[in-house]
Amino acid sequence: MSNILQSLNRTVTAGIILAVLFFILLLSIWPGSSSWFSDKYFWSAVFRYLHVLSGVMWIGLLWYFNFIQIPNMPNIPDEQKPAIGKVIAPKALFWFRWAALATIVTGLIVSYLQGYVHQAMILGIGSGDPKSTAIGIGMWLGIIMAYNVWFVIWPNQKKALGIVDCSPEEKAKSAKTAMLFSRTNTLLSFPMLLSMVAAQNLY
Repeated sequence: MSNILQSLNRTVTAGIILAVLFFILLLSIWPGSSSWFSDKYFWSAVFRYLHVLSGVMWIGLLWYFNFIQIPNMPNIPDEQKPAIGKVIAPKALFWFRWAALATIVTGLIVSYLQGYVHQAMILGIGSGDPKSTAIGIGMWLGIIMAYNVWFVIWPNQKKALGIVDCSPEEKAKSAKTAMLFSRTNTLLSFPMLLSMVAAQNLY
C-alpha cells in the first residue's frame, strides 16, 4: 500500500480503479442496469461524475490561489519566490485552466442529456420553473468564471510569471489584473455553488 501512496500517478490510478469497481458494483445491483450503456441516464451519470471531479479541481485551485498563495506571497523571502513563480504556479495554472474548461463542457453535456440546457440558458424565463432558473444562474456564472480564467487570468499570468516577455511595468500591471479577476471568480464561486446545490433540491 505504501508503494501506491508514495507515487501520485499510482495513487490516482488506484483511485480510478476503485471508483470503476464501485461503479460496476452499482450497475450489477441497479434495476435495469443491462440497458444503461444505451441509456442517456447512464451517460448523464458518467458526465455528472466527471463534472463534479473537474469542478472540485477547478474551485479547489481557485481557492488555493486566493486563500493560500496570494495572501502569503508577501511573507515569502524574495530569494524563495522564484520557486513559486517558476515551478508551483505554472503547474497549478495548467490544472486550473483545463479543469475550468472540463467543468463547463461536462456541465453542458449533462444539461443536454437531462434535457434542460435550453431552459437553463434562458434562466427559465417564461417557464415558471425555479429549478431552471437556479441551475441557469449557476451555469452562466460558471461560464463567466471560465471565460475569466482563459481570456483574462491566464494571459495576464503568463506575463506576470515571465512565461511571456514584457516590460516590468506591464508585468506588474498583469499581475494585478490576474489577481483582481481571480478574486472576482472567488466572489462568484459562492453564489455559483449555491445555485448549483439549490437546483438539485427544487422540483
